[in-house]
Amino acid sequence: MRRPAFYSRSPREPRHAAEPGATMAKSASDGSDTTPSQPAQAAATPQTPQRWQPGRRSFALLLALVVGMGATVAVMWPKATRQYTQKDIDQAVLRTLHTTTLPSPAAKAAEIIRPSVVRVVGYGTEKTTPDAKVEKRGRNLAKGKPAEAPADEAPGQQVERGVGTGVVIVDKGIILTNLHVVAGSETIKVTFFDGLESPATITGVQPENDLAVLQAQKLPDDLIPATMRSTADLQPGDQVAAVGFPFGIGPSVSAGVVSGLKRSFRSPEGKQELGNLIQFDAAANPGNSGGPLINMDGEVLGIVTAILNPTQQRTFIGIGFAVPIENAASAAGSPPF
Repeated sequence: MRRPAFYSRSPREPRHAAEPGATMAKSASDGSDTTPSQPAQAAATPQTPQRWQPGRRSFALLLALVVGMGATVAVMWPKATRQYTQKDIDQAVLRTLHTTTLPSPAAKAAEIIRPSVVRVVGYGTEKTTPDAKVEKRGRNLAKGKPAEAPADEAPGQQVERGVGTGVVIVDKGIILTNLHVVAGSETIKVTFFDGLESPATITGVQPENDLAVLQAQKLPDDLIPATMRSTADLQPGDQVAAVGFPFGIGPSVSAGVVSGLKRSFRSPEGKQELGNLIQFDAAANPGNSGGPLINMDGEVLGIVTAILNPTQQRTFIGIGFAVPIENAASAAGSPPF
């Protein structure tokens, strides 16, 4: 059975003290009596047990272990990473641009605003007043029908009196739209981006800017309000997009630029004149009314309210108008800037 190594806690004894025979040899060399006495022989007979002490062999083993570990680390250590130059980065960027189709600025902006856009429909019983006939022609055009097409509903039934767009500005279900979309409606229904339909009520109006504020009764779980942006630094030529439900189709996106600022518009019937409007050339048609005019960051700059057409066709010829968001937000009692 192998004995465990023993490590002495005491200092090593001097060699001459541990070997009594050395004293005897020294005496012989000096000419003294070399005949050992019995007690001396008896004292020299027992063998002193050898104690293990770290020596050259242990040091060699330790050195070999260190060398072996160093060789292993040298093999496993990763090679130095390559230092990329600006030329390498430029080439990688160009390769990506040539091989990858990136979304347009308008597409990215529309993706941001889409969860905040709603379809707005006002319902009421069919009437025979002159104003009701004008509204009926507008509804037919918004549905893509001839202006004088007969109504599909029987007399006395509720019909769509106004079809347009709205934008959520507060996550509690507060929606901005045009007043002419919901004016005269007995009931209002809004449809959110996820398909949820909800009744809505009018909580505020601003006739001078053709604006109405709605409160939805039911809300999606993940309703996201739009971000509003001041028009103080807006300039002609800035890119914009109009999002809405033209002719009930949508949500649809059309892109263009700001054509002018502080414009005025008088309704075809001449009953109302709107001022301080944003003129834009992104396509807008009946059904876009009340929808957001956004920048390329998806922020709302204004509420689409009218299009200019010298004829009575109510189709887009390149000139649209939007109420600046400063005025629109004040209709909700919370000017943002």
